[in-house]
Amino acid sequence: MAGLFVNVLRGHQWIYENSRGVVGHRLLFGNPTLLLRTVGRKSGKDRTSALTYATDGKDFLVTASNGGSSRPPGWLANLKASPEIEIQVGTKKIPVTAHATYPDDPDYARRFALVDKVNSGRYAEYQKKTSRQIAVVVLSPR
Repeated sequence: MAGLFVNVLRGHQWIYENSRGVVGHRLLFGNPTLLLRTVGRKSGKDRTSALTYATDGKDFLVTASNGGSSRPPGWLANLKASPEIEIQVGTKKIPVTAHATYPDDPDYARRFALVDKVNSGRYAEYQKKTSRQIAVVVLSPR
Protein backbone atom coordinates (compact mmCIF):
# COMPACT_ATOMS: atom_id res chain seq x y z
CA MET A 1 0.00 0.00 0.00
CA ALA A 2 2.85 2.42 0.84
CA GLY A 3 4.36 1.80 -2.60
CA LEU A 4 1.08 2.76 -4.26
CA PHE A 5 0.95 6.01 -2.26
CA VAL A 6 4.54 6.86 -3.26
CA ASN A 7 3.64 6.25 -6.92
CA VAL A 8 0.58 8.51 -6.61
CA LEU A 9 2.77 11.25 -5.11
CA ARG A 10 5.33 10.88 -7.89
CA GLY A 11 2.57 11.03 -10.48
CA HIS A 12 1.17 14.15 -8.86
CA GLN A 13 4.58 15.83 -8.95
CA TRP A 14 5.08 14.79 -12.59
CA ILE A 15 1.74 16.34 -13.58
CA TYR A 16 2.49 19.51 -11.61
CA GLU A 17 5.93 19.95 -13.20
CA ASN A 18 4.96 18.98 -16.75
CA SER A 19 1.89 21.20 -16.82
CA ARG A 20 4.13 24.09 -15.65
CA GLY A 21 1.89 24.41 -12.61
CA VAL A 22 -1.40 24.75 -14.48
CA VAL A 23 -2.48 21.43 -12.93
CA GLY A 24 -1.25 20.12 -9.60
CA HIS A 25 -1.56 22.94 -7.11
CA ARG A 26 -4.57 21.22 -5.52
CA LEU A 27 -4.61 17.85 -7.22
CA LEU A 28 -3.99 15.43 -4.35
CA PHE A 29 -6.64 15.37 -1.57
CA GLY A 30 -7.41 19.03 -2.37
CA ASN A 31 -4.43 20.14 -0.25
CA PRO A 32 -2.47 23.14 -1.53
CA THR A 33 0.83 21.88 -2.89
CA LEU A 34 4.02 23.67 -3.89
CA LEU A 35 7.13 22.54 -5.68
CA LEU A 36 10.28 22.97 -3.60
CA ARG A 37 13.42 23.24 -5.71
CA THR A 38 16.77 22.57 -4.05
CA VAL A 39 20.25 21.60 -5.18
CA GLY A 40 21.67 18.31 -3.89
CA ARG A 41 24.34 19.16 -1.32
CA LYS A 42 26.46 16.17 -2.42
CA SER A 43 25.43 15.64 -6.04
CA GLY A 44 24.97 19.26 -7.10
CA LYS A 45 21.91 18.10 -9.06
CA ASP A 46 18.61 19.98 -9.15
CA ARG A 47 15.98 18.35 -6.93
CA THR A 48 12.25 18.99 -6.83
CA SER A 49 9.76 17.89 -4.18
CA ALA A 50 5.98 18.39 -4.18
CA LEU A 51 4.93 19.36 -0.65
CA THR A 52 1.73 20.35 1.10
CA TYR A 53 2.00 23.86 2.51
CA ALA A 54 0.29 26.47 4.66
CA THR A 55 0.79 30.21 4.68
CA ASP A 56 1.76 32.45 7.56
CA GLY A 57 1.50 36.04 6.40
CA LYS A 58 3.77 36.28 3.35
CA ASP A 59 5.68 33.12 4.34
CA PHE A 60 5.01 29.59 3.14
CA LEU A 61 5.34 26.70 5.62
CA VAL A 62 6.24 23.08 4.88
CA THR A 63 7.10 20.21 7.19
CA ALA A 64 10.06 17.87 6.98
CA SER A 65 7.93 14.93 8.13
CA ASN A 66 9.06 12.22 5.71
CA GLY A 67 5.90 10.34 6.70
CA GLY A 68 7.07 10.00 10.30
CA SER A 69 10.28 8.21 9.33
CA SER A 70 13.19 8.29 11.77
CA ARG A 71 15.17 10.13 9.07
CA PRO A 72 14.27 13.56 7.75
CA PRO A 73 13.74 13.99 4.01
CA GLY A 74 16.86 14.64 1.92
CA TRP A 75 15.60 18.03 0.82
CA LEU A 76 15.94 19.34 4.39
CA ALA A 77 19.74 18.90 4.41
CA ASN A 78 19.88 20.38 0.91
CA LEU A 79 18.11 23.58 1.90
CA LYS A 80 20.12 23.87 5.12
CA ALA A 81 23.28 23.76 2.98
CA SER A 82 21.85 26.26 0.46
CA PRO A 83 18.85 28.14 1.90
CA GLU A 84 18.39 30.47 -1.09
CA ILE A 85 16.00 28.36 -3.15
CA GLU A 86 12.95 28.60 -5.38
CA ILE A 87 9.42 27.37 -4.89
CA GLN A 88 6.60 27.17 -7.37
CA VAL A 89 3.02 27.77 -6.27
CA GLY A 90 0.70 27.02 -9.16
CA THR A 91 2.29 28.72 -12.16
CA LYS A 92 4.21 31.29 -10.09
CA LYS A 93 7.91 30.77 -9.32
CA ILE A 94 9.05 32.51 -6.14
CA PRO A 95 12.62 32.94 -4.87
CA VAL A 96 12.68 32.27 -1.12
CA THR A 97 15.03 31.90 1.82
CA ALA A 98 14.40 28.72 3.79
CA HIS A 99 14.76 28.43 7.56
CA ALA A 100 14.06 25.22 9.49
CA THR A 101 12.41 25.70 12.89
CA TYR A 102 12.05 23.29 15.80
CA PRO A 103 10.13 23.26 19.11
CA ASP A 104 12.64 25.62 20.76
CA ASP A 105 11.41 28.38 18.39
CA PRO A 106 8.60 30.41 20.04
CA ASP A 107 6.49 30.29 16.85
CA TYR A 108 6.97 26.58 16.16
CA ALA A 109 3.76 25.30 17.82
CA ARG A 110 1.62 27.88 16.03
CA ARG A 111 3.26 27.14 12.68
CA PHE A 112 3.02 23.38 13.19
CA ALA A 113 -0.71 23.77 13.91
CA LEU A 114 -1.16 25.72 10.65
CA VAL A 115 0.45 23.06 8.45
CA ASP A 116 -1.14 20.21 10.41
CA LYS A 117 -4.61 21.70 9.88
CA VAL A 118 -4.04 21.96 6.11
CA ASN A 119 -2.97 18.31 6.10
CA SER A 120 -5.95 17.07 8.17
CA GLY A 121 -3.90 16.18 11.27
CA ARG A 122 -1.46 13.88 9.46
CA TYR A 123 1.65 15.70 10.67
CA ALA A 124 0.67 15.25 14.32
CA GLU A 125 0.26 11.54 13.56
CA TYR A 126 3.67 11.46 11.86
CA GLN A 127 5.25 13.15 14.91
CA LYS A 128 3.87 10.36 17.11
CA LYS A 129 5.60 7.77 14.89
CA THR A 130 9.11 9.19 15.36
CA SER A 131 11.35 10.36 18.19
CA ARG A 132 12.97 13.06 16.04
CA GLN A 133 11.44 16.51 16.10
CA ILE A 134 9.80 17.26 12.77
CA ALA A 135 10.97 20.61 11.43
CA VAL A 136 8.60 23.26 10.17
CA VAL A 137 10.41 25.05 7.37
CA VAL A 138 9.64 28.71 6.83
CA LEU A 139 9.99 29.82 3.20
CA SER A 140 10.25 33.62 3.13
CA PRO A 141 9.95 35.35 -0.26
CA ARG A 142 13.01 37.43 -1.18
